[in-house]
Amino acid sequence: MYSKLQYISQGETIEKQLSNIHQALDAGCNWVQMRFKNQTQKETFTLAEAIKPLCEKYAANFIVNDDLHLAKEIDADGVHLGLTDTKINEARAFLGTSKVIGGTANTFEDIQNHVKDGCDYIGLGPFRFTATKEKLSPILGLSGYFDILQKLKKNKIEIPVYAIGGITLRDVSPLMETGIHGIAISGIITESDEKEKLIQQLNEKLYAKIIV
Repeated sequence: MYSKLQYISQGETIEKQLSNIHQALDAGCNWVQMRFKNQTQKETFTLAEAIKPLCEKYAANFIVNDDLHLAKEIDADGVHLGLTDTKINEARAFLGTSKVIGGTANTFEDIQNHVKDGCDYIGLGPFRFTATKEKLSPILGLSGYFDILQKLKKNKIEIPVYAIGGITLRDVSPLMETGIHGIAISGIITESDEKEKLIQQLNEKLYAKIIV
């Protein structure tokens, strides 16, 4: 089963990205999504080329954000696609069945479509406002997650759903009670001075038995 904690990389330069990813892996992350926007193809490739062996060393999943061709070229574990990126079914045809394909969703209908097209996991959000994302979709909040997860249950749709968007440590337990599989976070890990302690605390909440 997929890790309940996904780290989405941050950093304006290759060096900063690598430093942040290395620290996250050192602190116990085992799922990295490389997000390196508005860069040249060469820089993006150079970064991906450096992340791959790093993730292999730590036995962590390496997912590329948006760039289908880079994911294939670098032989990453998979790709995460936004709502306006390549369609999931096209990505599946291009990458084959062995790669992980994640899709961004904001509504129950988005998830339905992704599942139909062969998506492996969902990044559902945003939970709240986040400065790391441009062109933010409508904010869901706890009630939004609860409503959507209930609809999935009612329609017998089973897929790992990750909450994303401005999540803090104290949000994790209430979010897990909505029925999500896990969380995808960025700033909270990047900016932490005690990454190992933070990841331990996050995992304690993520893997706690929820009594419903």
